[in-house]
Amino acid sequence: MIWRRNRFGWHAAALAVAFAMLLALPPRLAQAMTIQRVVSPGGIVAWLVQEKGLPLVVMHFAFRGGASQDPADKTGVAYMAASTMDEGAGNLDNATFRDQLERYAIDLSFRAGQDYLRGSLRTLTAHQDKAFELLRLSLTAPRFDPKPLERIRAQIMLNLQRAANSPGAVARQRWWAAAFPHHPYGRNANGTIATVPRITVDDLRTYTRRVLAREHLTVTVVGDIDAKATGAMLDRVFGALPAKADLQPIPAIKAQSLGHLIVINLDVPQTVVTFGGPGIARSDPDFMAAFTVSHILGGGSFSSRLYREVREKRGLAYSVGSSLVWYRSSSLYVGTTATRTDRTKETVELIEREIRRLAEAGPTKAELAEAKSYLKNSFALHLDTSNKIAAQLVQIQLDHLGIDYIQKREKLIDAITLDDARRVAKRLLDGNLLVTVVGRPSGMIAKGEGG
Repeated sequence: MIWRRNRFGWHAAALAVAFAMLLALPPRLAQAMTIQRVVSPGGIVAWLVQEKGLPLVVMHFAFRGGASQDPADKTGVAYMAASTMDEGAGNLDNATFRDQLERYAIDLSFRAGQDYLRGSLRTLTAHQDKAFELLRLSLTAPRFDPKPLERIRAQIMLNLQRAANSPGAVARQRWWAAAFPHHPYGRNANGTIATVPRITVDDLRTYTRRVLAREHLTVTVVGDIDAKATGAMLDRVFGALPAKADLQPIPAIKAQSLGHLIVINLDVPQTVVTFGGPGIARSDPDFMAAFTVSHILGGGSFSSRLYREVREKRGLAYSVGSSLVWYRSSSLYVGTTATRTDRTKETVELIEREIRRLAEAGPTKAELAEAKSYLKNSFALHLDTSNKIAAQLVQIQLDHLGIDYIQKREKLIDAITLDDARRVAKRLLDGNLLVTVVGRPSGMIAKGEGG
């Protein structure tokens, strides 16, 4: 999302505050909500959570085909398209389009990930017709006018220049490039300093024409709207899009360069470390056990092994964590930390040792019980607003988990046995890591290609 300054103030921040009171759901709604599968007269499918108690409508949607569809020599096309689709559409130039969003308190945004172009719309019920029309125009007739396009390009270039001197960004991008060489997942989704200046309006139009289609559209609607009105809205907003997308296949790939240590010298106060390896696919029967093991290893809680061993016991880092990542064509686990230059080698060796230890012996009974309790109880925090529910239900659809997933998730976690966790810990973690280190670490020698 590109942040904009205009005569109304910070658009995104102001709307976040304006909607805050309206977006909060009654405490029991997330537990008791009913998810309806709606099919429009034109055959477009959406999931609907009707909530009459709040005068607003929230919609999240996704089209298959994100940054992985960028031409190899023009990375950043999807990101730039997502950043400019709400900068004027149809007969509304940038100023008029943005003025109508502000005047009617409509929050419209797009973002491009590796596999999907996603969007969200939030509007008061009283202004939903105007909101749906602006969304329709942004999808079917984005203008990509020169002035806003060049403004967005300049912002992207500035961010890329800053990232070139950010140890975290350098470590992360170098890790992904090594993990997925010669593959779309290894490219920077935001583009590069070399490619972004070459992106043309024709590139943006070609991308949106190929990706914005009904074939791989996923939609969730939450709020004060019924099934009949939702069906009519779906056809109105999305009905004019092409039936079929024109997507390039993305080959399946496992993380590469395992066992490599890549050291990048950068004059910064702290050294940043990114580490990881192959994961387990979201569709794999072992995924939920792997998700639990991942939480035990470095799931961001104060009880994770990495946090306890790296920070609490030795004070080597302020924060350390890891998580599972899954795409359509690959899965992996990735972690990161930042530490003192003179203790980088010790930190990396400790992380590797803890990963091996968990792979060999698995979690303890107490660790498994604590992780399962946390994963069950914390899930409600992802469902405590209309906006979070809409986003979560889109992801559940993309992962093909079923409309009853929220109801059965707790049972899936409860079913994980200690034997399951130990077997999957070995499957997930018993292998070499790919590690990138950015800074001026002492006593570390690169190994493997790219070192």
